[in-house]
Amino acid sequence: MERSSVSIFDENYRRVLENIEAAAARSGRRPSDITLLAATKTVDVSVINHAIEKGVKYIGENRVQEFLSKEPYYLPVHKHFIGHLQTNKVKDIVGRVELIHSVDSLHLAKEISRQSQKKNITSNVLIEVNAGGEESKFGFTPENAIEGALEAAELPNIRVCGLMSIPPVCAAPGENAKFFELLYKLFIDIKAQYKDNSNIDTLSMGMSDDYVSAIECGANMVRIGTALFGRRQTPVGK
Repeated sequence: MERSSVSIFDENYRRVLENIEAAAARSGRRPSDITLLAATKTVDVSVINHAIEKGVKYIGENRVQEFLSKEPYYLPVHKHFIGHLQTNKVKDIVGRVELIHSVDSLHLAKEISRQSQKKNITSNVLIEVNAGGEESKFGFTPENAIEGALEAAELPNIRVCGLMSIPPVCAAPGENAKFFELLYKLFIDIKAQYKDNSNIDTLSMGMSDDYVSAIECGANMVRIGTALFGRRQTPVGK
């Protein structure tokens, strides 16, 4: 493990926790109300385990093969999958992570349901919303997100726990607040319409460049990679 990678993490981790604490206070919440998920794409397992030892409780991987190659070496931690998930890779992820963030279609939800039934488990998922309507991104449109969430929730062996989104990249800090506010409204609307809304408890939005704004707008889970670990290194797997 490179000392520089550890030093970078230690300094960044303190800064991120301070920012989360301040943003939570501005939104009338406690720091403990916000879940920090470390996005660990391309991060070496030794550095991830150092982060876990320092207090990181949740990690998220973006690529199935990278996750499978690193998973046996993780210290005890809550494992999430946060990247785009192809239906042919669902069988490799279901049952190995606590939460799948990126359910971007009913087709994918049905495959997660099918694989979960085969393994006799219930999979926790988030509905991905393409808040900016970008062609380069996956997800339900804001207009059909509620319907999609309700339909997914009717599938066997699936538990819909909330929403996830990656809003458009904006030129200036705070510009994406309008997208975060839209997502928070959708989150509240789904809770109001869902017959058992006790499961709807996660709004995953905000990454390294915009997590402060996301928290101020209502996010209770932020996915942070670069702001913790520094710039991405050579990918592990595909």
